Amino acid sequence: MNKELFDYVAERADILVASEASTQVTKDAAQAWKDAVAADASDEAVDKATTALLDILEGRPTTIDGVIAFAQGPAKEMFGEEAAAQMLETSLQRKEQGAKYCNCDACTAASELLAKFGRIEL
Repeated sequence: MNKELFDYVAERADILVASEASTQVTKDAAQAWKDAVAADASDEAVDKATTALLDILEGRPTTIDGVIAFAQGPAKEMFGEEAAAQMLETSLQRKEQGAKYCNCDACTAASELLAKFGRIEL
């Protein structure tokens, strides 16, 4: 893996580890990638660690339809009617503009990684 691609993955792994929006599974997978490449930076080891991270990330970024459903339901109780309505409005606008995934930092980092490696289309 070239340095530019490595840096791209590393930056997003850092986001996934630190994000409050990341699930524990996602945080653990990103940390495992960081630990693996710190222990062995050979191309083979980095490629293996990256494949493992991508395998775990597949299906994890919330779709825009999932965000809309969340805003119409559980978000009302969690954040209040006003915040849920704003989330819904923003999400519907984003969907109209062609967005496919949630735009929180964790979903953005995960979807960017998956797209970079051809596993999804943005």
